[in-house]
Amino acid sequence: MMKKELGLLILLMVISAITGAINPAFLSWVNLLNMANLIGLFGVFALGEGLVIITGGIDLSLGSMFALLGVVFVDLLTTYQLDWPLALLLVLLGGLGLGGIQGFLITRLKMQPFIVTLCGLLIYRGVARYYTSDSTRGFGYGDEAKTLSDIASGNVAGIPNTFILLIILALILGVLLHRSVYGRWLYAVGKNEEAARFSGISTNIVIATAYIISGGLAGISTVLFVFYTNSVSPSSFGNFYELYAIAAAVLGGCSLRGGEGSILGIVLGTALLQVLQNLVNILGIPNSLNFAVMGTVILLGVLADQQLQARRRRKVALAGLSRTAPRSTAAQGNQLGKPSASPRDPAALAARTGDQA
Repeated sequence: MMKKELGLLILLMVISAITGAINPAFLSWVNLLNMANLIGLFGVFALGEGLVIITGGIDLSLGSMFALLGVVFVDLLTTYQLDWPLALLLVLLGGLGLGGIQGFLITRLKMQPFIVTLCGLLIYRGVARYYTSDSTRGFGYGDEAKTLSDIASGNVAGIPNTFILLIILALILGVLLHRSVYGRWLYAVGKNEEAARFSGISTNIVIATAYIISGGLAGISTVLFVFYTNSVSPSSFGNFYELYAIAAAVLGGCSLRGGEGSILGIVLGTALLQVLQNLVNILGIPNSLNFAVMGTVILLGVLADQQLQARRRRKVALAGLSRTAPRSTAAQGNQLGKPSASPRDPAALAARTGDQA
C-alpha cells in the first residue's frame, strides 16, 4: 500500500469514526450493508473511469450510457421476451461497442476525449428519450429475469453481491494495472503519450482499450442499477453519475493529468464518497446539496494533486542539486590546489627518464 492509499484509508477511518460519534446509527449493521451495496454499485463503473483518467482522458458519457443501455435492457426482457442471459450479453456488448466507438474517435480521428464523451453524453440520452418517447420503462409485476434479479440484488452471508462483484473486478483490474505489461503501458501513455509512442508502445490501442473496458463496466453497472431501481426513466436514470465516478477516482489519487492512480485508491475513493454523503444526510444537509459536495470534493482533490505535483518537482530539483554539488566542489578543489603533472608534461618525462637511468 502506497502512502497516498494509506493516507486515504486513515482519512476514511477518521471520517467514519466522526460520523459514528455524531450518530451511532451510522455503525449499525443495516446501514453498513446499505453502504456496501452503494459502494459496489458506484465502484464498478468508477474503476473504468479511473482507467480512462490514468491515460490522461475523461469519460463524461457514463450516466447517459446507463440510460440508453438501461431502456434497451428492460425492453429486451419485457417487450421482446428474450432470455436474460442473451439480454445481459447484448447489453454488455452494447457497452463495449459504445466504448469502442469513443476510443476510435479519440485515437484514430484525434478528437479530444472531453468533446467526444460530451457528445456521447448528449447523444445517448437523446436517443434513449426518443426510443421510449420519454416514458419510463419498468418490469411491473412480472417475474422477468427473476434469477438475474436475485443475483444482482441478493447477498452472500449478508454481504451484498454488488460489493462482492466490486472486490472481484478490483482484484482482476489490479493485476491488469499493477502486474502486467499493459498496466505499465497505461501509465506510460498517461505520463507522456508522445514519449510512449517513440518507445514503441501502441498508444492508440492502449487508449482505445481503456475506453472499451470502461464501456464494458458501464454495461455491468447498468444491469445492477436497473434491478436496484426496478425501472428506467430515460430523462433521469444515471443522471450525473459520471461525476460520482470522476470524484471517486480523483479522491482515490488519480491525477487528471494522467499517469497516476491505483485500483485500491479508486475503491477507497468510492467508499469515502459514500461515507461523506452519509455524513451529509446525518447532519441534515438537504439532498439538493449533494452535487455541491461532489463538486467540492473534486476541487479539493485537484488542488491536493497540484500541491503534491509541485512538492514532487521541488524534491526532484533538490535531489539534482545535491548530486551535482559534490562534483562542482571537487572541480573547484582541483582548480585551487596544485595541478598534477600530466604524463605528457616535459618535466614528468625528464623525471621518468632520470629514474630509468
